[in-house]
Amino acid sequence: MNDQWMSLVGLANRARKIVSGEEQVLREIRGNRAKLVLLSADASENTMKKVTDKCKFYKVPYKIIGSRFILGHSIGKEARVTIAICDDGFAKKIAQVLE
Repeated sequence: MNDQWMSLVGLANRARKIVSGEEQVLREIRGNRAKLVLLSADASENTMKKVTDKCKFYKVPYKIIGSRFILGHSIGKEARVTIAICDDGFAKKIAQVLE
């Protein structure tokens, strides 16, 4: 299961359907382009509150993932605190796998 969601996130990244980084993710949420937000469990309290509040306000589903290194590794980067999936198909499948 763990590998499956990471593979899907990697595919979405290669298809350029992902945005990473706090400010870019918040911009995608506000623009109603984010379909699913992945947030690392080790994000700072401030970042966690800011991203989850925006997701709740704009009704964007979000999932909490293990660590920033796991999240970063899934897209072939060092560490990422938050990622927005900007494609309905990828977002639904990743959310389904993470259930």
